[in-house]
Amino acid sequence: MRTEQKNRNAVNTQKVSFFYGPKRAIEDISAEMPERQVTAIIGPSGCGKSTFLKALNRISETSGSSVRVEGKIFLFGEDIYAKDVDVTILRKRVGMVFQRPNPFPMTIFDNIAYGPRLFGAKGKADLEVIVERALRQSALWDEVKDRLRSSALGLSGGQQQRMCIARSLAVEPEVLLMDEPCSALDPIATLKIEELILELRKNLTVIIVTHNLQQAGRVSDYTLFFTTDESRIGNLVESGPTREIFSSPKDKRTEDYITGRFG
Repeated sequence: MRTEQKNRNAVNTQKVSFFYGPKRAIEDISAEMPERQVTAIIGPSGCGKSTFLKALNRISETSGSSVRVEGKIFLFGEDIYAKDVDVTILRKRVGMVFQRPNPFPMTIFDNIAYGPRLFGAKGKADLEVIVERALRQSALWDEVKDRLRSSALGLSGGQQQRMCIARSLAVEPEVLLMDEPCSALDPIATLKIEELILELRKNLTVIIVTHNLQQAGRVSDYTLFFTTDESRIGNLVESGPTREIFSSPKDKRTEDYITGRFG
C-alpha cells in the first residue's frame, strides 16, 4: 500500500442514486476520488460497484433509455450531467477499460489510432507517434512493435487487455476507469496490469473496481467499500486511505468484509 498524499479530487459525487427503470441499484453515494491516485472500489457481488463506475463517464447510458441518475457527479469541479456536456468529450477525458478485453476486429495499430482519428488526428506520422507512445505507456510496445499491422485478435488475453488500456491512453484521458480488469487474466498477466496501474498513477487518476482484496491493497491509495442493505440496494459504507480501511476500519461491516467474515 502506498503512503497517502494530499491531492485535490479528480472526481467527487454527491448523493448519487442510479436506477434501471424503477429499480434503484445504488443510493445516495457521496464519495471523493483523489487526483493522480488509485481509488479501489470493493465490496460483495451485486452491491453496485460497476454500476457506480459506469456512471462516472456516463457509459451506463448506452444500456438504454431506462437508466437514470440522481444527484451530482463532478469531474474536476464540472458537473458531468449538465445539459451542455458533450458526452463524447467526457468519455475522452474519462476512459474505461472493461472486465474482459474488447479489441476491435482490426489491426493493433488501427485499434490504438481509432480514438485519435475520431478526434481529428489524420497524419500518418502523427498517428505513429501517438500509437507508439500509448503502447509504451501500457508496457506493450516491445512485444508488438513488429506486428502493428497484424490483427489485435491474435494477441494473448493479457496483451489484449494492455492494448485496450493503450487504446484508452491514446486520447490522453485525465481519469481511467477499470472494471475488474484482471478477472479474466492469469497471475502473470495480472501482475503486468498491476505494475502498469502503479505507473499510470504518476500522470492520471485511476479508479478500479476489484473483487480481489489483495489487489486493492497492492495498487490503491484510497478505497471505497460498498455493500447492500436489506432491499439489495448498493450503499457506500466507508471510504478513506487504503491503509486505514484495511488496518483500522471504522464500520464493523467493513471489518467483516476485509477479514473474510462475509462477502
